[in-house]
Amino acid sequence: MITLSIIQPKDIKEILSRRKRIAVVGLSDKPNRTSYQVANYMRQAGYTIIPVNPTVDEVFGIKAVPTLKDVDGSIDIVNVFRRSDALLEVAKETVDVQAKVFWAQLGLYHQEAESYLAKHHIPTIMNQCIKVAHQHYIL
Repeated sequence: MITLSIIQPKDIKEILSRRKRIAVVGLSDKPNRTSYQVANYMRQAGYTIIPVNPTVDEVFGIKAVPTLKDVDGSIDIVNVFRRSDALLEVAKETVDVQAKVFWAQLGLYHQEAESYLAKHHIPTIMNQCIKVAHQHYIL
């Protein structure tokens, strides 16, 4: 599923080309976890990664913060690695911190979160891996 505001492939390419500061919600400090592998790929591709997880101290040597509201500075992309039932809560935080884009990883979708983000004019991508999109549209 993609958002109600209909994100086109050219929009994804533009997002990944222009938006370089990614807050990764649910980022694990365990190298065998998908969130770690995807965030590490994006970090190596030149993106700034901000770990957002109240259960870890740091990831990649970067201090983790418990919530999006604890991030210093602006957020370009909120990349979510949480269960679908947590997406509405993260969507509300995304709006509160005025992040530019909401991106829920492959397998994650929540209709109410999608509608809420559309109402607040936040470009939204759900059920798509940011790493795969980067490999497809940027490389």
